[in-house]
Amino acid sequence: MKTEREDGFQARVAKHAALADPARLRIVDLLTLGDFSPTELQAELNMPSNLLSHHLRALEGAGLATRHRSEADKRRSYIRLAARALEGLAPGEEHAASRVVFVCTRNSARSQLAAALWREASEIPSTSAGTHPGDRIAQGAIEVARRHGVKLAEVPPRKLDRVSGGDFVVTVCDNAHEELTGLGGIHWSVPDPLRINTEEAFESAFTDISNRVNDLAPRMHAA
Repeated sequence: MKTEREDGFQARVAKHAALADPARLRIVDLLTLGDFSPTELQAELNMPSNLLSHHLRALEGAGLATRHRSEADKRRSYIRLAARALEGLAPGEEHAASRVVFVCTRNSARSQLAAALWREASEIPSTSAGTHPGDRIAQGAIEVARRHGVKLAEVPPRKLDRVSGGDFVVTVCDNAHEELTGLGGIHWSVPDPLRINTEEAFESAFTDISNRVNDLAPRMHAA
């Protein structure tokens, strides 16, 4: 037990040491909202690629960040906040919105689940849409929502239309995010459960989205 406590203490020390650098603290603040490619972080921070790489290696080494390849452009990777990275640490700034808009490609699974989970976690209205909507909500999404007692909206997939200035846009699909470059908002790089189309894949996507919704909702307030 003493070793476990010491290991946990040293992990906290490593996190605090990594966050003592202003640039790394800013990167983590951004990652508390969503996932970013290195190129996107460079643009946000106005930082040379070699210096950004140094900071990302430090954050990964401290257990604060992880990365994985895009499902769309295999040359691109996304940096995300590691699971439980901020235990014992305060998150970043709060944000205001009149509505939260969740977007994926087909609007048949991830964005529908995200909007449904948001309605349970926040009083700020939510909706979902797709860049290329499918014909119907995926059966796997319906079933995972039912297993967890979450009520999906009784609307078919719909195309992303007008986004107002008070909308807070969350893309939950790499393809949609990369197609909508310049739209603003944040990105959650959630793997497409329909690629595998198993119960486990939908459970994994549901858990990922649920954790992110529950982390973000307390940091949002009505505009």
